[in-house]
Amino acid sequence: MTVKKILVVGAGNMGAGIAQLCAQQGFEVVLSDISLDYCTNAKARMEKGLQKRVDQGKMAAADMAAILSRIALAGDLTPAKECDFVIESVLEQIEIKTKVFSQLDALARPDVIFATNTTSLPISAIAEATGRPEKVVQMHFFNPPTIMKLIEIMPGKKTAPETIKAAVEMARLLGKDPVVCKNEAPAGIVSRVLGQLLNEATWLVDSGVAEPADIDKALKLGANHPMGPLELLDLIGLDVHRAKMQTLTATLNDPRYKHPKIVDKLIEEGRLGKKVGKGFYDYE
Repeated sequence: MTVKKILVVGAGNMGAGIAQLCAQQGFEVVLSDISLDYCTNAKARMEKGLQKRVDQGKMAAADMAAILSRIALAGDLTPAKECDFVIESVLEQIEIKTKVFSQLDALARPDVIFATNTTSLPISAIAEATGRPEKVVQMHFFNPPTIMKLIEIMPGKKTAPETIKAAVEMARLLGKDPVVCKNEAPAGIVSRVLGQLLNEATWLVDSGVAEPADIDKALKLGANHPMGPLELLDLIGLDVHRAKMQTLTATLNDPRYKHPKIVDKLIEEGRLGKKVGKGFYDYE
């Protein structure tokens, strides 16, 4: 597989992080979203983060400039015509993802692989929006993509073995250590196991068992977790977590994934997590 240019669709925290990772590994990248402003803001966040590393002496200014120079921006999917690999990381809504994949399919070369970063939506349903379901695969990155070493790879029902092999190769080219799920299953490995842990932490808050800080402290000191579950939820985004729990509850028909009212309340108050400066904790 020869990949020189990668299209990353979705300029949110995950998409921007994936684009930066690709650029750091020497790939030419196009970061695309429905608005060029979203992409511009995402690149500004990247530059701010990289500048911090330069200021700390962890990166040379020339390296920062080289990384940023490899990231182009687009307000539509037209660059799919010239890219060799596509990684999608848009909102976790099946209608949005299928629309994006249908448009990508009409633009990209027939040999181009489409990878979705979905954590809970059915890969096969996304793949069926294209004329190349054998070339659609899940590559689930973890937040932040530039740091976390794991990529989970999962096939859809029609994903070809060669596509899985190519996804594993791409993960390693990005400096990651991939794991491969044998079959399509809702939320894969980490999100399935971790989702219940994070959910249980919100139930503890909702039922008044303990304060968020004490729950986080308990898991860090008692289970050797590097980050408490509620701190991690704030990093992931409460809206993202809720969507995942709702999907798993419906898909698996399993009440274990039902989220408590405290999550709805925080979301209604605009407390989505660190990305807006407040969630279970205040960051402003």
